[in-house]
Parts: sequence; C-alpha cells; structure tokens
Amino acid sequence: EVLHTNSEQALFNFVKDEVLPVFNYLRDRDEEVGQMIRIYEGMIDGHTNTYYDHRKNYDESVMQINQELAEVLDQKQLGAQKMFPHYFERYKTDGVEHNMYIGESIAGDQQFDKLFLNNLRLWQLQTMVDMENRYYNLKAELPVRLDVASLILVYNTSLSIRFRMDEKRFDVDGTYNARYEIIKKRIDKSYIKGTNERVTQSGKMVVIYSQKEDELEYLRYIRFLKSKGYFTNNIEIVELEGLQGVTGLKAIRAEILYHSGQEPEKTYTYEELMQELES
Repeated sequence: EVLHTNSEQALFNFVKDEVLPVFNYLRDRDEEVGQMIRIYEGMIDGHTNTYYDHRKNYDESVMQINQELAEVLDQKQLGAQKMFPHYFERYKTDGVEHNMYIGESIAGDQQFDKLFLNNLRLWQLQTMVDMENRYYNLKAELPVRLDVASLILVYNTSLSIRFRMDEKRFDVDGTYNARYEIIKKRIDKSYIKGTNERVTQSGKMVVIYSQKEDELEYLRYIRFLKSKGYFTNNIEIVELEGLQGVTGLKAIRAEILYHSGQEPEKTYTYEELMQELES
C-alpha cells in the first residue's frame, strides 16, 4: 500500500476516534485485556500522545550519531584553528554538516599562504575518516543500526562572504557566488553518470570537485593517508550526472579502512606529506 503525506495523521485520527473509545470501554470490563491496554498506555509518548516505537528508535539513533560525530568534529576543530584562523560553521540536520572558509581577509593581520589551505584540506580528510571510525565503533550500540556516508565538496574559487546581521551568521554573497550554495544542496543526491548508482556510499569517502588540479591534490592526500592506514587500495574516479544548474562534476571515492577502538590521535600535516613524497 502506498503511503501519502497525510497517512500518519489519518492513522492517528483513526486510533484516537475509533480505537481509544473501545479501549476505554474494555479496560475495566476484562482484567486480562485491561492489563494489556494499560501496558500500551504506558508506552505512549507524553509529548505527542502517540505510540511510535520504531520511529522513536530511529530518532534516538540519529540524535546519538549526530552527538558523537559533532563531538569529534568540535574537538578537532580547536586544533585546526591553530593552523590558521578560519571561519567554521557546523550544524546538525539528519547528519552533521560543516562549512569552512579560509583566506587573508578572514584572518585579519595574518599573511595567508596556500600551504595553510593544503593543511586544512588534509586535516578535514583525516577528521572525517576519524568520524567514520567513531561511528563504526558506535553502531552496535544503536537502537537502529543506520549506515552513514561522508562527502566533501571542494570549491576552489574565491568567494565573497558577508556577515548577515539578521541571521547572525556568515553567508555567501552575490548571485555568482550563490552557485556554490546550489551545488552544495544538490550533490549528495547525485548519480554516477550513465548509472542508477548514487555517488555516496557507506564505507567510502567521497570527494567531489570540478578541476583537474583538485583531483591531483586530493589523490596525493588519499594516497598519503592510505599509507597511514586510513584507506584501502580501492580508490576510483567517477563522473557525475549533471544536475539542474550544475554540470561537469567528478568524484574520487576511497574505501575507508576501519579500526576497532578509538580513532587515531595523530594528525598529519601537509609538510609531512611532502616529506614522504620526496623520500
């Protein structure tokens, strides 16, 4: 049977108008049935006056996942700010999302160098794998063992951002720069070109980009982290189907190597990557 947007409300009204009056009638007239009714009433959610065991388990699982992943991200972000001051925002939806903006105009008097951007990108990749590992160790304890998928959008064009006083937050400014926001909102639903396969997959880190130099840069990071036990040898490059207003995107998908126990404490820098490549 097909469920519609009003199905939940229709079911709630049916229970309230048709089922509960019968329960009220039977509660005191049959001891065995009355006991079962009282058990049912004890499971009713006090805020919504409904019984939704599976939905409650799902909501609790999502909340617990978000709390754990946000904790990892917030802790590691403290160290990232020491590399070079940058604007960072993190928010929870049905997952944990974050934006990072870095540049000389944000840092005030500090001189910006692309090395700081390289370090931050490498940090982000490591941190997201650490978040995946935290979830991997949490999954068995959840009421509903959901899967998670990780995605990084690389946007290598300078943006203008401004502080919106009405929303008390930074936001991308201008019509041209709004393309970034359009891409960000649509890419997680992208398909691999010519297939029905979503680009995001559980167990794989997805890096979406549009420029060849970004591909080469992130392949260096991934191969370096593979040597440190973050990824397996399963690394692929795919082209994405065009979305409305967005074409020409590609993605690197790297299979994550999970570890039991705590996530690694060591964070590697771009200098260490360069030293390893030169050795």
